[in-house]
Amino acid sequence: MPTTGVNGVRISYRVQGEGDPLLLIGPAASPATIWDRHQVPELLRAGFQVITFDLRGSAPSDVPPGPYVLDDLVTDTAELIRFLDVAPCLVAGVSIGAMIAQELARAHPGLVRALALMATRGRGDVYRDALARGCADAMRAGASVPTGYSSVATMSQLFAPGTLADDEFTRDWLTTLSLFPQRGEGLAAQYEATVTGDHLPGLARVRCPSLVLAFAHDFVMPPPMGRAVADAIPDCRFELLQECGHFGFLERPGEVNRCLVDFFRSVV
Repeated sequence: MPTTGVNGVRISYRVQGEGDPLLLIGPAASPATIWDRHQVPELLRAGFQVITFDLRGSAPSDVPPGPYVLDDLVTDTAELIRFLDVAPCLVAGVSIGAMIAQELARAHPGLVRALALMATRGRGDVYRDALARGCADAMRAGASVPTGYSSVATMSQLFAPGTLADDEFTRDWLTTLSLFPQRGEGLAAQYEATVTGDHLPGLARVRCPSLVLAFAHDFVMPPPMGRAVADAIPDCRFELLQECGHFGFLERPGEVNRCLVDFFRSVV
């Protein structure tokens, strides 16, 4: 994957296909390739040019020392869009990627044509902030945290109970997380960047067509938090998908892809 220097760091990115450019911003502690199995092929078939990238802190992008704040990640993204000369582009994000996307649309309105936010929030609470800090501590602890425990704990945050009852799905993910454990300062700093103040009032300045997609069993960024974001953005659509958790885009990819394609086709 090529890299480019933005905001004082080098960011790894990939551009695939032709058509209206659509930038995907992924969750914390996840590589850009997390989109490749389900979202990228479907969006390419739908006629979009798909852009993915690794957040600062995720190799092969630079891993500068923390702390990171949300504004760092927003500026990285804005400069990448300008470098690629794709503004205004369609933007979709999940988890911290959605938080980055909504702040990008607020602070840099000329860069965003339309906005799809999955598993998002505009402010935290005591429990979710503690969860993010606890995950960051575990990532810094590295090998001192048993891989089996960290894998199970991570999956319990990401997926719905019904999904975890699927033995094949669960076995595959346990294997993946054991082979590629989430460790290191960069990933920890990404998690800590989700601990922010109240951004909901500022979202009233978002003016592009917007969609919030919440997942019914998401307790990291539960549906009421997504609903609050949708209520804060003028004329924003809200949809709730059942039987999936924080990583609903991987649990119910067909439904998520349909929502994304239908929404973006309606605004281009």
